[in-house]
Amino acid sequence: MTILPYRGRFAPSPTGNPHLGTLIAAVASYLQARKHNGAWLLRIEDVDTGRRVPGADASLLRVLEKFGFEWDQAVVWQSSRTGLYQQALEQLIADERTFPCTCSRKLLAQTATELSGIYPGTCRTRKPPLQHEHAIRLRVADVTIRFEDAVAGEYSQSLTRDCGDFVVKRRDGLFAYQLAVIVDDAQQSVTEVVRGADLLDSTPRQIYLQRCLGYAEPDYLHLPLILDRHGRKLSKSEGSAELDPAKPGISLHTALSHLGQHPPAELAQARPADIWQWAVENWDSSKIPKTPSILK
Repeated sequence: MTILPYRGRFAPSPTGNPHLGTLIAAVASYLQARKHNGAWLLRIEDVDTGRRVPGADASLLRVLEKFGFEWDQAVVWQSSRTGLYQQALEQLIADERTFPCTCSRKLLAQTATELSGIYPGTCRTRKPPLQHEHAIRLRVADVTIRFEDAVAGEYSQSLTRDCGDFVVKRRDGLFAYQLAVIVDDAQQSVTEVVRGADLLDSTPRQIYLQRCLGYAEPDYLHLPLILDRHGRKLSKSEGSAELDPAKPGISLHTALSHLGQHPPAELAQARPADIWQWAVENWDSSKIPKTPSILK
C-alpha cells in the first residue's frame, strides 16, 4: 500500500470576521500538517455566493498572516472552480445517479416533521431534462457508511434512514457544498480533512459521493465545538470570540488550550514564531478533547 505525502487544508467560509472557532480549526489543521512534514493548503469556501460578506476573505488572510500561518500553495476560491464541479456533476448524471427535483421549500417543510427532515423521494422517478427551475439530487443507495474519525472514533450513518437523497446542485444554479468540497479535496490531493464536529454528520454523504466519482477517501479529524456561555456554537457575531490581530499570542495560547495541548502560561506573551515552534514540537492530536468546551 502506497503512503501518500501528507496534504492538509483549511477551508473557511467568508461569511464574517474570523473568530476563535475559526482560529482553532486553522491551528489544528496547520499543526497536523506540520507535524507530518506535509503541505498546508488554504481554500476559501465561497461556493454559496449569497452568504459571502464582501471583504471577509481579505480580512481572513490578513489575520492568518498576523498570526504567523504560512500556506504552501496559492489560495484558491471555490467561486472560481465551478467548471470542476460541473464536470463532476455531468459524470454523476451520465452514471444515472441523479434526478431533477422540483420540490419547493414549502413542500419539503410540510413533510419534514413526519420524516424528520429526510427527503421523501417525491421526484425520485423524474427523468431529465426539465425545462423549468429545479434542483439536482443524488439518488442514494440503501447503504450504511462507516469511517473512523481521529477524535470521534467510529461513526456510521444509514444514508436512506438518516439522510435521504440530497442536493448536489441547487435550484438557483449554485453547486451544493457537499459536491464542491469533495471535488476540491480530490483535485488538491488532500489526505486528511481537519474541521469542526458540526460537519461530522455530513461526512458520510461526502464519502458516498467520493465513491460514486471514484475519488480517494481522505482521513478525517473532527474537532469538538467551542460553545459560548449559553451552550451555543460560537457565531461570527460573538463579541467575546473576536480575534485581536495586535495580540496573536493570547489567542494562539487559548486555541492550543482548547485543543488540549496545555501550553505554558508564559507562551501567551511570546511571538507567533516562538509559539509555533513550541506547538509543532509538542503537538499531540490524541490530546484533543472529545467533548465541546465552553469559552471563558
